Amino acid sequence: MLEPEEERVMKMVLEEGIMKTKMIVEGNQEVKFTTEEYQRLHQCVFDLHSASYRNNSHWLLERFVKSLEESINSAVLPSFVDKHDALLLRELILMWSNYKLMTKWLCKFFESIDRHFVPKICYCSLTDISNNSFHDLVFKDFYVKFQDVALSLINQERMGLHIDCSSLKNVFLVFMEMHKHTGITYYEGFESAMLEQTSNYYCQMAQQWLSNGSPADYVQKVYWCLEQEAERAGRYFPSGTQPKLLKVVKQQLVYDILDKLVEKQRPENCSFVTDFYQEMLSKCANMTLQEGSYCTTEEWLSALLTSSSVFPLS
Repeated sequence: MLEPEEERVMKMVLEEGIMKTKMIVEGNQEVKFTTEEYQRLHQCVFDLHSASYRNNSHWLLERFVKSLEESINSAVLPSFVDKHDALLLRELILMWSNYKLMTKWLCKFFESIDRHFVPKICYCSLTDISNNSFHDLVFKDFYVKFQDVALSLINQERMGLHIDCSSLKNVFLVFMEMHKHTGITYYEGFESAMLEQTSNYYCQMAQQWLSNGSPADYVQKVYWCLEQEAERAGRYFPSGTQPKLLKVVKQQLVYDILDKLVEKQRPENCSFVTDFYQEMLSKCANMTLQEGSYCTTEEWLSALLTSSSVFPLS
């Protein structure tokens, strides 16, 4: 049984510990708790929880949740103000990392209620509550903006600009973590938008290249683009995205353009057009990049367009 003064002192000690953890999310990652500090805070929570006649368990849970909200409102959300492009993604990555470190300590201190009280009230753990708080107060509201920035950066790289590939890779990991914690398919949503953007981009490029250059020039551009997209996928996309990305690129640059490519070549190879068209349809139906005996984009496309010498590259 705790005396009122003992309880007051314990709550004061706990408040000091909470304030120290807030320094982590504010950017001070050097904050450490000694073994003595940890044991003292852990014991305070245990003793307060054990004094159940004062309903301290409910107070402890409320204080835990409130500490999360305070940190998000005072440090996380303000950090996004006036942040754009890669800076916004870097801030998300940093804040999510700091937040997880802060909540790791808080969950250790509040272990007593996490084991014996929280599951009965919330049917989840303090870690789940922490992750859901970040999602509900931060990620859910900013997701569209994060996605738009990621799409913009990818498009900038396609235009030849240098971008922060590391931040893109890490923000996709955050998307997948949020999926793991909430069940909402954030990365898949981004991936769908990215593939649509890619399809639209290369549809426009195919029309421009076909109008402004020779078939040989067009094929060389396709070589280059497929190689670039494969490299791009390897730099920052999860492995499962690369086949989808290359499929979209090939669809727009090769499969959907074959009839127009044949038409452009017709004046030079009139007698071969029908045979070429049929052969290309057959090859398109049966060949995929980096499968079978074709190890590179150039080998794949060369086999697709030139194996029969019906459609010479020059």
